[in-house]
Amino acid sequence: MEKIQYDLIVIGSGAAGMIASIVAARSGKRVLLCEQQSKLGPKLKATGGGKCNLTNTLTNEDFMNSFGKNGRFMQDALEKFDYKSLIEFLNTIGVETHIPDGFRVFPVSHSSETIINALENEILKQNIEVKKETKIVDILCENEKILGVKSQIANYYSTCVIVATGGLGFSSLGANGDGYKFAKSLGHKITELYPAMLPLITKESWVSNCRADTIAKAQIRVDLKKAKKLKACGDLIFTSKGLRGPVILDFSREITPLLEKYKEVPLIINMIKGLNEDELFLYIKEYSLKHNDANIKEVLEHLLPFSVLNELCKLVGADYNKRFKDLEGTIRQNLIKILVSTPLTIVDHIGFEKAMITRGGVSLKEINPKTMQSKIIEGLYFCGEVMDLDGPCGGYNLQWSFASGNLAGELLN
Repeated sequence: MEKIQYDLIVIGSGAAGMIASIVAARSGKRVLLCEQQSKLGPKLKATGGGKCNLTNTLTNEDFMNSFGKNGRFMQDALEKFDYKSLIEFLNTIGVETHIPDGFRVFPVSHSSETIINALENEILKQNIEVKKETKIVDILCENEKILGVKSQIANYYSTCVIVATGGLGFSSLGANGDGYKFAKSLGHKITELYPAMLPLITKESWVSNCRADTIAKAQIRVDLKKAKKLKACGDLIFTSKGLRGPVILDFSREITPLLEKYKEVPLIINMIKGLNEDELFLYIKEYSLKHNDANIKEVLEHLLPFSVLNELCKLVGADYNKRFKDLEGTIRQNLIKILVSTPLTIVDHIGFEKAMITRGGVSLKEINPKTMQSKIIEGLYFCGEVMDLDGPCGGYNLQWSFASGNLAGELLN
């Protein structure tokens, strides 16, 4: 059998893998794209609930800061391919985008299918060879140089391989951690892996009675001595077992590592628009002066959904049908306190099966940020979520996948 030599082999057909393939092929390189699923872009299809929030309009500096201490690693990739470059690239392959809220960028169709179809069409146009339902089981390497890859049925040869396999999140869509196995087998360090961007489970069961309501701009902080600086603000939703909503999806990146270490993570939540105890007491006093007969429910219904108020009143023994001034002094104080600083305890999460992203990955110390090439193995490249970089909701992670994939795809240019 003829031994076919490719200029590049890409493992994984997410956003990073597809754009890397296209960028390399546009420069005349012979590219093989391998995907273990029957369709390309399986996880991309689920991005943003299928609406596909592609990126956002932050400056590169603010964008990198949103990723925390590792964010600076993205500088070279973003300088070559920021959100404006992504919009322009998508336009070249027939995808029209818009920014309905002035911040988040979507395809006009608000459908991830639009993005996947456009990328597939460009892959076809660039004569990229695609092998679906092809599971790569090993990367061939000799004397610290890449030779190709090994699938379950054949070997494919190239001196350049890009690992764009993603993380462990959404295992139902094919995520299995193969990229970490490949990297580790070739001498790379893998940092601790945690599920991120997922709902959290609380010890307290009363949250199940509040599922119909969303708390806007809830303020959350971790009540642990060594994690006092961890705070977040955003929309909060109660579930039958705990918490979700944008603020929880973002904050879960910080919670899951703490949960593994401490087993329980106490939170303090302000659900009343950030008012402190003095401000809340003044609000109640002024409202009660204007509406002398108003009970607690009527006074507070503009600050908090009744389902939540009802549960908090139960916790401190307050009758919401009474006027605030008619409560016992201790009960008044306890009600004020729990309204301002509601305690909840995170005891678990729903795992990688439903996690949108993975926190952790291939150590950035062993990857050249100017090329995405391994510092250990010649011809080995990484892009996207497989690396130790994860950001919040809002197009951050998808922009990083496209930017890093673009940079990796330039490897032979």
